Amino acid sequence: MGLYQLVSLVQRLFDIYGWLIVAWCLMSWIPARPGGFLDDLRGALGMLVEPYLNLFRRFIPPLMGVDWSPVVAILVLSVIERLVYTILL
Repeated sequence: MGLYQLVSLVQRLFDIYGWLIVAWCLMSWIPARPGGFLDDLRGALGMLVEPYLNLFRRFIPPLMGVDWSPVVAILVLSVIERLVYTILL
């Protein structure tokens, strides 16, 4: 595996994780039946996304009932991606 392939793989992983955060946020707006497919999917996404989001929820309280931690989490994820990209190249 060449260096550029490694960088491309890392970029794709960061992109996928960012989209998982967005999907989890969008799914939180959709009502789901307990035990249904959407509830299971939301739970699976939550297991992947919530530990990372909880890092930010400790410091960012909801503002007017809106949880802003996913926005900050995606911004920080982008900064980390750029740092890793700089280190690898």
